[in-house]
Amino acid sequence: MNTNVNIPRAEYPRPNLVRDNWLCLNGEWDFIIDNTLSGQYLDYKGKFEFDKKIIVPFCPESKLSGIGNVDFMNCVWYKRSVTLPESFAGKEVILHFGACDWETNVFVNGKKVATHRGGYTPFSANITSALKDGENLIAVEARDDVRSGKQFVGKQSWKKFESAGCYYTRTTGIWQTVWMEAVDPAYVVNYNAVSNIDAPSVTLDVTVSEAAFGKKLSAEITYLGKKVGEAETVISSETVALTSALSEKHLWEVGKGRLYDVTFTILDGDTVLDKTEAYFGLRTVAMNKQGFFLNGEYVFGRFVLDQGFYPDGIYTAPTDSALEKDIIDSMSLGFNGARLHQKVFEPRFLYYADKHGYMLWDEAGNWGWDHTKIENIYNFLPEWLEEMERDKAHPSIIGWCPLNETWDHADGARLPNEIPLMIHTVTRAKDPTRPIITNSGFMPAYDDSGNFIGSAFDIHDYMQKPEEFAKVFEDLDKGVIKDQTWRNPIYNKRQIYDPKKTIFVSEYGGIAWVENGVGWGYGESVKSKEEFLERLEGLTAVLRENPEVSAFCYTQLYDVEQEKNGLMTYEREFKFKVEDINKIFSAPSVKERK
Repeated sequence: MNTNVNIPRAEYPRPNLVRDNWLCLNGEWDFIIDNTLSGQYLDYKGKFEFDKKIIVPFCPESKLSGIGNVDFMNCVWYKRSVTLPESFAGKEVILHFGACDWETNVFVNGKKVATHRGGYTPFSANITSALKDGENLIAVEARDDVRSGKQFVGKQSWKKFESAGCYYTRTTGIWQTVWMEAVDPAYVVNYNAVSNIDAPSVTLDVTVSEAAFGKKLSAEITYLGKKVGEAETVISSETVALTSALSEKHLWEVGKGRLYDVTFTILDGDTVLDKTEAYFGLRTVAMNKQGFFLNGEYVFGRFVLDQGFYPDGIYTAPTDSALEKDIIDSMSLGFNGARLHQKVFEPRFLYYADKHGYMLWDEAGNWGWDHTKIENIYNFLPEWLEEMERDKAHPSIIGWCPLNETWDHADGARLPNEIPLMIHTVTRAKDPTRPIITNSGFMPAYDDSGNFIGSAFDIHDYMQKPEEFAKVFEDLDKGVIKDQTWRNPIYNKRQIYDPKKTIFVSEYGGIAWVENGVGWGYGESVKSKEEFLERLEGLTAVLRENPEVSAFCYTQLYDVEQEKNGLMTYEREFKFKVEDINKIFSAPSVKERK
């Protein structure tokens, strides 16, 4: 429900669990930068002067926000008034934030209704008791200290004022949609879908509110409008399992995002209390020594690194169509999926990946989080579990990656094995159905017996000469991986190759094409398109032709600010003929030719 067609990013923000009765709160809010943290002591309704206007959901660093302040901001405040629509009368009102970086306090009519820590994950509050007739005042305080070591920062520039190398413009405060929905006290909170592709059947694990206990829950499943399954039960716990046989089998596959629709209904007798529209994909995923398998069939992973940055919106796509376009462009270049790198992407990006059959590795934005202090795990685990909870029902998510290049510090402080081991254990307990790469690139977890923990042996290698690149992998069939000479020797020493695992080269390439000496990339910059394509083909062929390698991930899909190694510009213009790039990445691997 949106009464103003000029509201930015006004599409429904949670596409896999949809209700009709909702209100988008994007648009103009009052705004102030509070670097002295004075707002907590002042009356924000009066003495605290909001001196700016901001366009939500764009962060204040972005052009689209109308602010464009790229300096460090310790704290920001937002304020706006809302009059609820008549359709909300007599309902419970839930206030949702898609993401707000980092520590957020929310007030409704002066009453604190929520506190949340974590800059990448959604949170909600039932604000019914704080509401009144007429206008209601919402105020939001967001504190962000990217230098604290306590929080996920991702690729935001936290050491310097300016962007540099592979660190980019920061994001502070609200950067995803703010919205309300009206619900009955008995309602569906979330769900997951576990496929049995042989039966075929699906088990829907549905989380409900406490008030739903004793009510009936039903699920009607359709495919392209035709009913193909149903199930119902009486709700007797917080999570209810509904299993339904499917009269038609339509597998979710690469490039073929076949989705079943689900209508969840909670009933009290014949009275409908809650109705939500959801979906799932019928598919299984696995990774073993032989490689990656989708629905039991071998698939060579042709991934690309996607960092989710935009020139005008920074972390937030300017339009909904921009999210889908990145996927369509990537597939046109020959990729069948992406590593979502150091950022939790918007739910609608995952929806389009579901729709197009585009595989995704879901990753936490853990850079900036000080892993050498064991107490910081208390900030890591809650946000990581919230990310998994939000994304678990998306069929496009084919693997979890909680850590990226998390290594020993230069001052000698080590990454304790207990941390990745704990994170892996929790991740596996949360989701036993997907592969896990605990620490992408360096220093994976080991159990108490010294055994490698994880679904693949994951490597990052930015050697730029194909002949040197090939030497690292030439003896994989003998259970040997050569030292990567470009790295600090300590990383080679602590990353012990396990020949029982398949190889995923999840970062390579990054070929610099820096014109006029402005920009950054890996290796010596190429001088022409022809030189770029020749190097790209040489590096990619090394991986394509090695039977021990099951997947690669090229760095990267598009340039980001000063990092000039993308296949497209930051503005999403192709640098090369699409067919030339597609030919390199879509060429069959040696295992596919057998």
